[in-house]
Amino acid sequence: MLKISLAVSIPESEIELSAIRSQGAGGQNVNKVATAIHLRFDIQASSLPEPYKERLLALRDKRITKEGVIVIKAQQYRTQEKNRDDALHRLKELIQSITKVNKIRRPTKPTKNSQKRRMDSKTKRSHLKKLRGRVEE
Repeated sequence: MLKISLAVSIPESEIELSAIRSQGAGGQNVNKVATAIHLRFDIQASSLPEPYKERLLALRDKRITKEGVIVIKAQQYRTQEKNRDDALHRLKELIQSITKVNKIRRPTKPTKNSQKRRMDSKTKRSHLKKLRGRVEE
């Protein structure tokens, strides 16, 4: 069970994990051992609540395919166990990111006094720079 929150969790049967060979440099070990993990999670077929599914499918994330499958490739570590934990952690973070509702920003206007202070400081600065100019007799 992958625990997302107190009320929401994903059974391991819905998460498809497969071991593949890692890319990049690594000598003989990278050619022999399948340490990278390829995680696939079908959003539509999952037991997640409907609002979670809708928000996940609405995300503009390159890890989510057109068919609604989350694909995560973990190959940062040298062992399969660490890469498996990393892939599951990244899936959990992705799902948790949609649960946070951003506060609505209300545009505000600067106060009259703050506008006056700003203009006064600009005037002072301008006067100071004028004093640096050429001295005329």
